[in-house]
Amino acid sequence: MKDPRDIIIAPVVSEKSYGLVERGVYTFHVHPDASKPEIHDAIEAIWGVKVLKVNTLNRRGKRQLTRGTNRIGQRPATKRAIVTLEAGSEIPLFENN
Repeated sequence: MKDPRDIIIAPVVSEKSYGLVERGVYTFHVHPDASKPEIHDAIEAIWGVKVLKVNTLNRRGKRQLTRGTNRIGQRPATKRAIVTLEAGSEIPLFENN
């Protein structure tokens, strides 16, 4: 089994993901080779919460023009996981101090 901290890379920080947190839905950047069962097990192992559902999406990297040479480069592709938790469960990612 892979280490859970290698599967979950970082939480996604955006207005849309913050709005989903109120409904028990969390969004994470995950390893590109991670499967839904691996993500499910990693979330439960790291935070000890009950996961209901995992949805994944692959995002292709944006193409960019470089400034001086006008060559086309590309940002790296990423994979995201949208994790729905059981009612009453929460992950303490961004607690107010």
